[in-house]
Amino acid sequence: MSIAHGQRVLAAGEPVASARAAMILLHGRGASAEDIMTIASEVQHPGWAYLAPQAVGNAWYPNPFTAPLASNEPYLSAALDMISKLVERVEPTVPAQRIMLLGFSQGACLTLEWAARNARRYGAIVGLSGGLIGPDDTPRDYPRSFDETPVFLGCSDVDPYIAKERVLDAAEVFKRMGAAVTVRLYPGMGHMVGAEETAIVRGLVEAI
Repeated sequence: MSIAHGQRVLAAGEPVASARAAMILLHGRGASAEDIMTIASEVQHPGWAYLAPQAVGNAWYPNPFTAPLASNEPYLSAALDMISKLVERVEPTVPAQRIMLLGFSQGACLTLEWAARNARRYGAIVGLSGGLIGPDDTPRDYPRSFDETPVFLGCSDVDPYIAKERVLDAAEVFKRMGAAVTVRLYPGMGHMVGAEETAIVRGLVEAI
């Protein structure tokens, strides 16, 4: 499968045309679609389609997620548009209420930012080691509601790339927008996906 500008999308599980649910997975900086798809293999469930787009140059945008928004353009807007196009490809057979969006690191930041800008009821939103994009003083006046969408945010409390305060800030924004938010900060874990996080994601999959 490919989407905007021929961007490659790695697919696993059920074909989208016959799937009952779908997970869109976004990899981190320097990683690949194959890397993030290892999470899909650990939470595989019958009837699910798993889709992982590949960023050009293995990065969705060039600068830290805390940099001024303009410094990550036009790459940020292109990446957000890519997610929109991928969701549009999935929705004819899988409604938003059965779509889970999941990202790790830079992919988590992109996932959370796209979801906040396109809020409605989804199957679930998962940000593993990520926060909303932009400096600390970025206005977070997103206009729509998540209508009780389950949101899971997990991160190390000493992650070298993601300050725990940015995870907690994102949680507050999503709560304000009507999401059912769960946050877990893991002492000393490092920049990785832990076993408990994987188990929580598996539970979200099974609930959809």
